[in-house]
Amino acid sequence: QVQLVESGGGVVQAGDSLRLSCTVSGRAFSTHSMAWFRQAPGKEREFVARISATSTTYYGDSVKGRFTISREDAKNTVYLQMNSLKHEDTAAYYCAARSPTSSRRDGYTRAENYDYWGQGTQVTVSS
Repeated sequence: QVQLVESGGGVVQAGDSLRLSCTVSGRAFSTHSMAWFRQAPGKEREFVARISATSTTYYGDSVKGRFTISREDAKNTVYLQMNSLKHEDTAAYYCAARSPTSSRRDGYTRAENYDYWGQGTQVTVSS
């Protein structure tokens, strides 16, 4: 069983930085691709960033150039460094993992293509 636990959320001001962490329990973390999604009230879950097992990264257009995803396999942890935060970044942020043997469809920007999810951490950016 794979479990994901996010941390690092909080209340910050526009222009500030914040780093989210997602620690994964269970085996074979290094073989999983990892992603961050976010969901604001009344909106659909939005792709933020993804990092493959070989550390290739992809970003949503709204965060490109401001956010950085990284992973530290020795600690079973994936990070999301968020810089130059804006009010519109306010959302619950979720960590997701996709197994290399997943039977789900390909397509890393779609939430339904991930196998495991964390409980979320709230990020609030005041303007």
